[in-house]
Formats: sequence, C-alpha cells, structure tokens
Amino acid sequence: MSLLRNVIRCLLVQQREAHVVNNKFIPKAEPACDLDIYNLKNFLLTNNRILVLTGAGVSTESGIPDYRSEGVGLYARSDNRPVQYNDFVKSESIRQRYWARNYAGWSVFSSFLPNLCHKTLRRWEITGKVHWLVTQNVDALHIKAGSIKLTELHGSAHRVMCMSCDDKMSREQLQNLIGQHNPMWQAKSVDMAPDGDVQLTTEQVQGFKIPQCPNCGGALKPEIIFFGDNVPKPTVNFVFKKVKEADAVLILGSSLEVYSGFRFVNAAHTQKKPIAIVNIGPTRADNLASLKVSAKCSDVLQRLEL
Repeated sequence: MSLLRNVIRCLLVQQREAHVVNNKFIPKAEPACDLDIYNLKNFLLTNNRILVLTGAGVSTESGIPDYRSEGVGLYARSDNRPVQYNDFVKSESIRQRYWARNYAGWSVFSSFLPNLCHKTLRRWEITGKVHWLVTQNVDALHIKAGSIKLTELHGSAHRVMCMSCDDKMSREQLQNLIGQHNPMWQAKSVDMAPDGDVQLTTEQVQGFKIPQCPNCGGALKPEIIFFGDNVPKPTVNFVFKKVKEADAVLILGSSLEVYSGFRFVNAAHTQKKPIAIVNIGPTRADNLASLKVSAKCSDVLQRLEL
C-alpha cells in the first residue's frame, strides 16, 4: 500500500510540474469562472472545424515577453521599441545593431520550450478539432510542439533570408556564421525582447561584423514580418480561405491590436461564424465575440477536458 501511495504521489508531482508556467511576463488575472469554462467547452463541442489564432499571450507562459501586456510587456517596462522594416532595409548600422543584439540573445531565445497551450493545440489537431492553426508568434513553439496544420503569419525567427537573392538558411547556421566573423566579440544582457534580441549599449555593438549572404553577398534578414512591413498576399489569401472553411474561430492570447491578425476575426464575424476569445484584458474584437474569457490561457485549456 505504501508503494502505491508513493507511485500516486510521484504521478501527482509530475502532473503539477507539467503545468508549471513562467509567470514573469504574464499579467495578473483571476481564474475563469465555472460558467465561462462550461460555455467555452460547449463552443468547442458544438463546432467541429475550428480555426485557432494564437498571439503572444500563449508564448509568455514559456517565458517569452510580449509587447503590450499591462505592467509586464516590453512597452510597459522599457522605452525600447522594435526595429521598423524600412529602417532595417535602408540602414547598415541598424542591421548591425539588430544582428548583434539577436546574436547575443539567440542561445536563450532558441531554448524556450512549448507549454501546455502549444501541446493542447497539437492534441486537438490530432483529434481533428483544430481545422487550422494561425499564429502571430515568431518563436516556432507550435512547430516544436509538433503542429503541422500551421501558418506562421509573421514568419519565424528561426529562419533567415537574403534580401537580394532570397536564398535561405536556418538561424542556427547564421549563428555559426556570425561566430566565425566575430571570434573575439562578446556581449551579454539579460533583458530579453519579444522577438529574441537583447538590449546592448552602443559601445557593445561597436566592432560587430555582419555576415553577408554566402550565395550573393547581399544583406541578411530574419524571415519575419517587421513592424511596418506587410504579410505576403498569398499567405493572407490562404488564411482567409481557412477562415471560410472553418465552423468557428478561437483566439488565444492576443489583443488583436495588429490588423494583420484582426482582419481574419473580422472576416469570420462577417461570415456569421461564432467567435470565442481567451485573453487577459480587452481585445480589439471583444464586440465581435460571442464568448470572451479573461483569464490565463493554460488555466482555461487544462480545465476543458476535451
């Protein structure tokens, strides 16, 4: 009997550890009430082909900060702002600063792991509940969790492209290439930004050498959509197609302040599809949703028991 108790105790500990999240970048929120959970479960059971749209509020539970969360997002903690697309394209000094900061932060950013939210969505995909998954995040955590029916709306920080010949490489390949060009360069910072770079001083960036495209000598850019850039039209049209195919739309962890994601929710509303939102705090689509749950995503998902 004592052996059985020990086994049960170990299983309970493993279960608790599996649900541990990094709360550093998550705004405070009350747990969802039983009625919200009941209504959301009914939403999921009633609709068979669900398009899921995820935002930074899913990745914050893995320890990656976001931009807008009250009190804990980058905008609340710092005056630093993400690089703009036109600035990156036109200025070599801005590219130097970007890649120096990204190089210094990559070992940490690339080590983040999927949390309960990513794993739950992968399980729903396997059972057929998720018709398609669209993420606004560039951290590849959905891919790490095994998701296949996936569109990375804003690209991925794990891929790099040449702005001249469109040749591509993995971010790990670029990390090695940067190391070869900067054997003596070192810089450390613990202030991680949402897209993987860290804050460095002007002095720290000096002397950093940016590798050029091995194929044509052009400038290299992460395969992500910078602020001020546009999502490629084929990607937009593809997601609109998936919205039309879906029975309903579920938003997880996004304020939808950025139009690139909001337009798909607006399209679903125009098509009279039911919309449910799980997000801490208000979103741009609250008035379009038939159900809104203001709570931490993992707390909600683990109570659904689908």
